Amino acid sequence: EEVSTQSTGTKETSIMDIKQLHIKQKSYLYPTRMMYKLSLKDKALSEDAKIGDFETFCDGSVLYFKDLGPQIGWSTVFFAEYIGPIFTYLIFYLARGPIYGAKGATTDVQNVACAMYVGHYVKRVLETMFIHRFSKATMPIGNLFKNCTYYWGFSAFISYFVNHPLYTPPACNLCLYIGLGTYLFGELGNFSCHLAFMKMRPPGTRTRVIPMPNSNPFTLLFHLVSCPNYTYEAISWLGFSIFTSVFYAALFTVVGGGQMLQWALGKHKNYKKEFEKYPKGRKAMIPFIL
Repeated sequence: EEVSTQSTGTKETSIMDIKQLHIKQKSYLYPTRMMYKLSLKDKALSEDAKIGDFETFCDGSVLYFKDLGPQIGWSTVFFAEYIGPIFTYLIFYLARGPIYGAKGATTDVQNVACAMYVGHYVKRVLETMFIHRFSKATMPIGNLFKNCTYYWGFSAFISYFVNHPLYTPPACNLCLYIGLGTYLFGELGNFSCHLAFMKMRPPGTRTRVIPMPNSNPFTLLFHLVSCPNYTYEAISWLGFSIFTSVFYAALFTVVGGGQMLQWALGKHKNYKKEFEKYPKGRKAMIPFIL
């Protein structure tokens, strides 16, 4: 849809001002649901941008408007998709009798696996509460159902098989130690990168800078990849998969790793486009490869 800027104000008129005028015409709209572009190929305009900021703009020029549909807050989606797996996993862990008709206690491996799985999502909930600073306030509400289906569904499959009375842990004790160590390494690295990202963006802003390592050795991976938080998360799930040796845990690692790689490639591309002096040797997520 094309929106004329004629009679919208002066060169000091901002995109937010135009949004408010548009809302008066269509009351079902609200700012986070609305997107404006200078052309169909351009990126979305910031709410703070003013008509006078664009040399080619004049009274009567048009903006390209898109209704993004019903929106929901990022933090709300994060809470839903991360809290769900905690309860989903614990259902099979705590209700083995009603679900499997099983008698007897869980094994040490099942207990540790529960701590690993639930611990990961508790960490993610706490990060959402105290660490994450989102560049966008909302996302399409449809993502809530899609994301929850993905996380909750995989949690149910993984927990069902890990906590099954017939579950057989890896025969090699070394695999258990390797899996647990890999998991802990990935979790610490992921948390360290999230902390680093938080410090790069002042509270209440959408400031973007070139990600760089700090004094934490885990952040040295920033020298090699743009999204080391995804790299460490994939490592963490690889460790969980080795520890449990359950097919659905490995499948979740592959599917999740593929999705994170796709996100990383997009962010890496944006970094290179936005910053002229972006380090040329960096890859998106996999050091030296991709």
